[in-house]
Amino acid sequence: MTLTAGWAAHWRARPDDAVLVDAADDAILTGRDVEARTAALAGRLAARGVRPGDRVLLSCGPSVATVLAYVSVLRLGAVVVPANTAYTAAELDHIVGDVRPVLALVDDPSRLEGLAVVAAGPDDDGPVADVELDVASDDDLAMVAYTSGTTGRPKGAMLSAGNLRAGAEALVEAWGWTASDRLVHALPMFHMHGLGAALNGTFTAGASAVVLPRFEAHAVVDAAATHTATMFFGVPTMYARLAEAGVLPRLAGLRLLVSGSAPLDPVLFERVAEEAGQPPVERYGMSETVMLCSNSLDDRVPGCVGRPLPGVGVRLGEGDAVEVVGPNVFRGYWERPDANAQAFTDDGWFRTGDVGRFDEVGRLYLVGRASDLIITGGYNVYPREVEDALLEHDGVLDAAVVGLPDPTWGETVAAFLVGDVDPDAVAATASQRLAAYKRPRSWFVVDELPRNAMGKVRRDVLRDQALRSD
Repeated sequence: MTLTAGWAAHWRARPDDAVLVDAADDAILTGRDVEARTAALAGRLAARGVRPGDRVLLSCGPSVATVLAYVSVLRLGAVVVPANTAYTAAELDHIVGDVRPVLALVDDPSRLEGLAVVAAGPDDDGPVADVELDVASDDDLAMVAYTSGTTGRPKGAMLSAGNLRAGAEALVEAWGWTASDRLVHALPMFHMHGLGAALNGTFTAGASAVVLPRFEAHAVVDAAATHTATMFFGVPTMYARLAEAGVLPRLAGLRLLVSGSAPLDPVLFERVAEEAGQPPVERYGMSETVMLCSNSLDDRVPGCVGRPLPGVGVRLGEGDAVEVVGPNVFRGYWERPDANAQAFTDDGWFRTGDVGRFDEVGRLYLVGRASDLIITGGYNVYPREVEDALLEHDGVLDAAVVGLPDPTWGETVAAFLVGDVDPDAVAATASQRLAAYKRPRSWFVVDELPRNAMGKVRRDVLRDQALRSD
């Protein structure tokens, strides 16, 4: 059964059961509603010229309408291209120019030019084409998720319907996810956590979700109580906010708490365990692989990402680099043969770029990153992209950014500038190029950047310098 055929089978089998609950107004969509409305929207997309295999940009805030748009694209057999709603026009232009979508589903049409744009509302009055749904095979492309390393522009990870299905099925098995579960969904709907884990897992299990328009600590616990939720997924920053608001005890009735997208501070782990009545399950995933590992329900260890999920192989290569293989692993980067050659080993294992270690019972710990990726609030920030934006300011002769540890955000971005410049002026320039979460919060003007014999910036030296200045 195909990815979306499995979802639709659940909705048809229990047509009167709730599938989506809108926390904004408590409106409920049943299986019958979701199946019918996504079929109609898929027909409207087809009437606008979208065909199976075409790319469709999706850049919308969290909402039931966004969920319906996402499902509709997949049911049609088209390819979802998620894009952060905080991206500037320049950042979106790169994605559009690279993957060449035929249509964009957005909640702010002013952010895009030169591309057919459709507001991602629940319905419209356009014509509906008669199309066959839910027939995309496991081998068919279903998503191009943009990510990047510390060099170059963001690149699109190509995920098949089979990759998404395998990733969701592994989570359903590992977390005992059933049709009786209800997830509080307060995550963004443009990356693998909010889409590949939260939505795909919910629909694969035949479960339901209550959708919040944004994360807010009191709104999360209110939604959990009002709608008898059993699960909550969050990034570490969300758990920090819940702790600061003093509402963790109100999550005590949930069956499962999951934390991901960035390392969870062990002190916060223990606080969640004490106040919410259970420790969170930490897991390990990325755009290229959906999910790799998870702590089990009965073995939750702080600082550990657990064991490989069902069907997934994980090993440590040269320098303890984490490598992975399995039906969840993507097929490569969109039109990037050079990147693909570097991304996989000779025997077909994907190089994650992380460094890890296994303990004596086979649990994986991530001890560092081969790259200099910065993760702030669960979002990835790639130094090269930020540095390129800083260098556009007149007077900046050289620039480098590093991540600094932060108890709330996990890391924040710190910038080092060479040149006779005012950091406030450079920040103003960068704000035109970068989403807010990518912008540096700490600024240092230095005479020169430390480099090794190969000319590469010594980010470890810069990080130590920044920490000593606090």
